[in-house]
Amino acid sequence: MTHALSTSKKPKLSRLRRREEREFYLSILPWIIGFLLFTGGPIVASMFFSLTDWTGLTTRNFIGFQNYIAMFTTDKQFLTVVLNTFYYSIASVILGTIGSILVALLMNQKVPGINIFRTIYYLPSVTSGVAIAIMFMWLFNPQLGLINYALSLIGIQGPLWLASSQWAMPALILMSLWGIGANMIVLLAGLQGIPDHLYEAARIDGANKVQEFLNVTIPMLSPVIFYVMVISIIGSFQIFDNVYVMTRGGPGDATRVLVYHLYQNAFEYQKMGYSSSLAWILFLIIMGLTFLQFRFGRSWVYYETE
Repeated sequence: MTHALSTSKKPKLSRLRRREEREFYLSILPWIIGFLLFTGGPIVASMFFSLTDWTGLTTRNFIGFQNYIAMFTTDKQFLTVVLNTFYYSIASVILGTIGSILVALLMNQKVPGINIFRTIYYLPSVTSGVAIAIMFMWLFNPQLGLINYALSLIGIQGPLWLASSQWAMPALILMSLWGIGANMIVLLAGLQGIPDHLYEAARIDGANKVQEFLNVTIPMLSPVIFYVMVISIIGSFQIFDNVYVMTRGGPGDATRVLVYHLYQNAFEYQKMGYSSSLAWILFLIIMGLTFLQFRFGRSWVYYETE
C-alpha cells in the first residue's frame, strides 16, 4: 500500500518539476533574447569584423590578422593611446580609492545629519557625464575658471589645464574624483559590517586609532577595497565621454585614450574592422589586468572564512 502511494506521488512531482522548469525558461526567455541580440551577438560579430577591412558601409573583405598587425606596426598613435590609458587608469584608481576610503570613514561617523552628507557625496556619481564635463570645462578655464581664480587668491598662477598638453590629463584625473560617491557607498557598507568587538579587543590590547585602522579596519575592509579596485580599473579603461566632450584627445595626443581612439577609427575614419580589433585588444588588456588583480589579491585580501 505504501509502495503504491509513493509511486503515485512520483509522477505528480515530476510533472510539477517539468512545469516549473518550463515556467522558469519562459520567464528568462526575454532576457536571453535580449542578451543574444544586443550583447552576445555583437560580441561575436565584432570578432568577425576585426578580421575584415569593413568600413561600416561597403562589403567586408576577409584580411585575417592584418588589423592586429597594423595596430602594432603602422598605427603610430597606438602606443601613445595605450600609455595614456594606463596613465589615467593608474592615477585615477589610486586617488579615487584613497579618496573613497577617506570619505567613507568620515561618513561612518555617528553625528547628527550624517545621512544628508552621505546623500550629498553620493549624488554627483549619478549625474549625467556630459553635464559634469561641461561644468568642469568652465572650472578649468584658464582665464575665467573658478579653480584658477581660487589659486590666484593665494598668489598661485594657475596652469592652462585642458589647453596644456602637460596638464590636460591631470585635469581629467582630478575630475574623476568627482564621482567617488558610488565607491564611497560600497566602502561605507563594508565599514558598517566590521564587528565592534574587534575594535574593543584592539583597545584592550592598548591599540591607538592608527593601529586600529591598520590592523582592524584595513584587513576587514580588504575584500571591499579589492572589489572597488577591480571595478574602478575596468571603468577607467573605458573612459570616453569626458575626453570626447572636453578635449577630443588633445592637445595633440595628450588625452587620446583607447576608447576614444576606437571611436574615431570606427565613426570618423570609417575603419570599422580596425576599431573592432582595437575593442578586442581593450578586452584582453582589461581581462589580463583583472586576472593579475585576482592573482596577487590573495596576498593582501583577508576573508573571515579563511
